[in-house]
Amino acid sequence: MEKKVKKDPSQMRHGYTTGACSTAVTKAALTALITGDALEEATISLPIGRDATFTIEKYDISENAVSAETIKDAGDDPDATHLAHIISTVSWSDAPGIILDGGTGVGRVTKPGLPVPVGEAAINPVPRKMILTTVQQTLEEFKINRGVKIVISVPAGEEIAKKTLNGRLGIVGGISILGTRGTVVPFSSSAYMASIVQAISVAKASGCEHLVLTTGGRSEKYAMGLLPDLPEEAFIEMGDFVGFSLKQCKRQGIKKVSLVGMMGKFSKVAQGVMMVHSKSAPVDFGFLSEIAQSVGADDDLVLEIKNANTASQVGDMMSAINNFDFFNKLCESCCHSAINQVKGGIEMETAIYSLKGQLLGRAVGIESID
Repeated sequence: MEKKVKKDPSQMRHGYTTGACSTAVTKAALTALITGDALEEATISLPIGRDATFTIEKYDISENAVSAETIKDAGDDPDATHLAHIISTVSWSDAPGIILDGGTGVGRVTKPGLPVPVGEAAINPVPRKMILTTVQQTLEEFKINRGVKIVISVPAGEEIAKKTLNGRLGIVGGISILGTRGTVVPFSSSAYMASIVQAISVAKASGCEHLVLTTGGRSEKYAMGLLPDLPEEAFIEMGDFVGFSLKQCKRQGIKKVSLVGMMGKFSKVAQGVMMVHSKSAPVDFGFLSEIAQSVGADDDLVLEIKNANTASQVGDMMSAINNFDFFNKLCESCCHSAINQVKGGIEMETAIYSLKGQLLGRAVGIESID
């Protein structure tokens, strides 16, 4: 079989955000409503200071309203909304000013803590400003002084939203209209990091003072079993962004944080690595062997750990001899690394699980580095 060639990130094609697409179809629909002409393209200004032109795939024109549609192109980014159909329906309004709302497939905010008030369509501030500014400029260009209503729809939005964190954030019924740049950078971490910040904000606004940061869905499931009294909002998937997530918790005044994950990533956290992607830093087997030695592992086992291939393998070695003091001490080291990362001010606890869901070790109530 022919080996798949990885693309050079610098050569990857950038795409456009749902906010940029919504702005473009709104401009196209409004122009058609004013002039009666269905243009094949619409050009808008992006927040990053350049223009972008979008192909308009379809129009639906009536006497009092026009709908325009484009297909979102996320470029080479594996975006959940790639190829989604974005529609804007623009109509005249008897009320003065510009009304912007979400239709089918655009979520609605039900929990506080997000940059959009409860009850409103999940159209974030930058896309909202882009749309409203573009509409105002178009009305002024054609010397029109009438009220306008805009409804943004994404027909497949409710299904797409299942692949996002919207449900956890309290955004129901569809996706969010997002984007601070207007463009999508391939494989950027900005969107995921933004979702972490929002999740912490929602939890804080819901009254949570104790948050649980997990590395993925499986560890989150185990965490919910460990801490069943906490509300769903308190559980946040931080992925590989341990340091970033901890700093956001500190910034937003969270008093207590639990880290829940597995041996592979948390062996890195214990040694002070705060970005735990597989390519971010190697596991320090010398560090793990020192912990093993400190809890009574014999010389042969210490040497085996020094020569191990993976952190999970080390975990299996220590589990096999029922030396759970090793995992407890590793959890303590994770807490100390976390406290050092945020320079104190947060009570930490850590729990490490096996892949099968066995609680291997735990450290609780750690507020300072001893």
